[in-house]
Amino acid sequence: MQSVFELIMLICFGLSWPLSVYKSYTSRSTKGKSLVFLIAILVGYVAGIAGKLVGGEINYVLILYGLNFCIVFTDLCLYFRNRRIEHLTAKRA
Repeated sequence: MQSVFELIMLICFGLSWPLSVYKSYTSRSTKGKSLVFLIAILVGYVAGIAGKLVGGEINYVLILYGLNFCIVFTDLCLYFRNRRIEHLTAKRA
């Protein structure tokens, strides 16, 4: 039953991240983004993955941890891209 609740949590979190990635990609801006927050989320997902591996609970929930990590990592990459765009735009102005 514990895995079911963990699965629900991961699905709920996972649904919001693609929207965040889309916003980052289309806005080309870091406004509304926090580097510390993104890194904290990634560390949390790494801890969740590590907990599953150490506990020997290699199941479908682990896949969602990995998927969510990849999506948040994409958002982190877009953060750096957007910061570079903002920096280049500010230089031209």
